[in-house]
Amino acid sequence: MPRSTPPPYEGFEQGPIRPPSEADSLLIRVTRNCPWNRCTFCPVYKGTRFSLRPVEHVKRDIDQVAEAVAAIQEAADSQRSVSREAVNRLYARFPGDASDALTAALHWAAGGFRFIFLQDANSLILPPAQLVDILEHLRRRFPWPLRITSYARSHTVARIGQDDLEAIRRAGLDRIHIGMESGCDEVLARVRKGTTREQHILAGQKAKAAGMELSEYVMPGLGGQDLSERHALDTADALNRINPDFIRLRTLAMRRGIPLVEEWEAGRFVKLTDVAAAREIRTLIASLEGITSNVASDHILNLFQEIEGRLPGDRPAMLAVLDRFFALPPAEQTLYQVGRRMGILSRLDQLENDGRRRQVEDVCHRYEITADNVDEVITEMMRRFV
Repeated sequence: MPRSTPPPYEGFEQGPIRPPSEADSLLIRVTRNCPWNRCTFCPVYKGTRFSLRPVEHVKRDIDQVAEAVAAIQEAADSQRSVSREAVNRLYARFPGDASDALTAALHWAAGGFRFIFLQDANSLILPPAQLVDILEHLRRRFPWPLRITSYARSHTVARIGQDDLEAIRRAGLDRIHIGMESGCDEVLARVRKGTTREQHILAGQKAKAAGMELSEYVMPGLGGQDLSERHALDTADALNRINPDFIRLRTLAMRRGIPLVEEWEAGRFVKLTDVAAAREIRTLIASLEGITSNVASDHILNLFQEIEGRLPGDRPAMLAVLDRFFALPPAEQTLYQVGRRMGILSRLDQLENDGRRRQVEDVCHRYEITADNVDEVITEMMRRFV
């Protein structure tokens, strides 16, 4: 059978999302969209088709960025900064499609040329030899020490041979981010995650055995009211069996148009209140045993940014944050919820800051937000961040 002709190269590409921890990274798109794209809680990639980008197209993207990086380094002054006039000259030198690669390179320069993130939702679905080829090309063009990271699905990683995973690691993939969301099979099936608890555990263990850093994402609230405790306990147990480098919290947010919202509006899914979600998080953290993971709450969707630290030593401090919140009267809890969601507050102790507190009190007074209606208001506010 004759080989099909690859589509023509249409210029440098970047996908729509990356983890918050990759804010300073160079984004290199190796696939488009999500190969699964059925999760009921996820608004990203809906209505799109998944495709693999030809390896030669990805390499051309890398080459364009490498040319732009060299030009930026030439234009930089002794302090490694680039003046506005120099940037204008660079854009004149890289017109048309090349300007997109230059923009990516300038963003990367601002972060110190340190990190690279492979997009989109599951780069490890590429045939291992192709991914190795791309990684080796990245290392050739950017030979200085840097970190290369990617999203991956447990279902995919669990099916990759250990030798191939180790070859991918040797070629330069340092870290993967996996959306575990839950370690409870009933929750995973209900939200159509397309993987199982055992696949999560196997994939995590294989990634760690290959020498990769591993971030596992957990979604408080995904089990709803009826499965909240099982969601927390089963997820903690799965994480205990993996011992990932990072456990990152991403609280469930409801956006109109996704299937889970339709189930919620029909009464088939009962969404947790902020307080109930906080109790679920406490159960999760209290149940993490025998591991040395770093817990991070690094997303605006999360009510408690200050829940962070390394297990087991920092667990008492993380639990203390939650217990301080539970000890507040309902009116104080409401002030913190509103202040946090509006970006006025980032820590509980900021409730004692008179200026910040007055800002939140004014908002609550103006919009008549009380402990009785705060969760309805918060649901609407969180939809803006998804």
